[in-house]
Amino acid sequence: MNIIQRLPIVFTTLLVCCFGCNRSQQHKEEIVLENKTFCLNQQLKKSTNIIEATVRPIVEQLTLSGKIEYNENDLVTFRSLLLGVVERVNFELGDQVKKGQVLAIIKSTEIQSLFQQQKAQQNQISLLEKLLLTKQDLLNDGMISEPELLQVKHELESVRIELNRINQSLELYHAVGNGTFQILAPKNGFIIQKDISQGQIITHDSDPLFSISNLNEVWVMLNVYASNLRYIHTGDQVKVRTIAYPDQVYTGTIDKIYNVFDAKEHVMKARVVLQNQNLNLMPGLSADIIIDKKSTSGSALAVPNNSLLFSNNENYMLIYHSDCNIEAKKVDIFSSNEEYTYVSGEYPGPIKLINSNALLIFEQLRDQ
Repeated sequence: MNIIQRLPIVFTTLLVCCFGCNRSQQHKEEIVLENKTFCLNQQLKKSTNIIEATVRPIVEQLTLSGKIEYNENDLVTFRSLLLGVVERVNFELGDQVKKGQVLAIIKSTEIQSLFQQQKAQQNQISLLEKLLLTKQDLLNDGMISEPELLQVKHELESVRIELNRINQSLELYHAVGNGTFQILAPKNGFIIQKDISQGQIITHDSDPLFSISNLNEVWVMLNVYASNLRYIHTGDQVKVRTIAYPDQVYTGTIDKIYNVFDAKEHVMKARVVLQNQNLNLMPGLSADIIIDKKSTSGSALAVPNNSLLFSNNENYMLIYHSDCNIEAKKVDIFSSNEEYTYVSGEYPGPIKLINSNALLIFEQLRDQ
């Protein structure tokens, strides 16, 4: 009987001890998580980017689709003023050309005719100059009147004017003899359109032979649907990111809104002008255009998206206190956009975050 009465006491004691053991073990694990022995070595630290995160106003963003296009104000389209047959082409689509570079040579009967007229006028001038000398001698001898001499002078002047006109035309067409003329690059740039090949017959109805743009400045044309019109204004700052280079973000300003809806696409177009110094903004590329919307949602700690980690259905950020004190802090997401994730909580001032090698460091912390 005494043994039976003591059993509950013993069992209760065992439960208390076991519960105490579990709590002690749990507390021990928490202490281990908070007091990591992992330290950043010098080699890892060199490749680790540590940034400062601050409390910022919460900004919602709108992402619109668009396309890189040529700057139409910088586009030069060439049409031939003369008929002819293409003898040689010295460029291909996409080639970079310099102003004055010979792009093609054209055989033309019109150029042949101009050379013939030039020769005829030169011969006529030679004859009239000789005639003028003769008339001057006759006038000196009193054998002719002054008007007869003036008539030859006027005729010579007219022929010289006509020869000058012909020479200017040959210079304008860059004629080089043998009935051919050259097509020269009108400016520095890239061949962005080409419709000329050897043996091609050029007529007055022919399409433009080529187009040149320097691509130093391009247009980004936005597609704005009716539901987004209230967020788009001239002068708005935007960020542009292309599919080809998603990590490269270009900053620009909306400088024009075309107040007419496109009948085919059912969108209104807006334009952003961007400098294209590295020539990565190639016309035809699709692009995402990110616009900040005005928001009254307050402020929160803005964590760059690259600084967030996701593990076991939880979000973490790595707070850097020192090389041997890096805290893996679980966060609750309040809002996010293309650049930042806004997290809940009170943060009195800026904090330092691990922005690269975060996953590697997180694994090291977890394995301690």
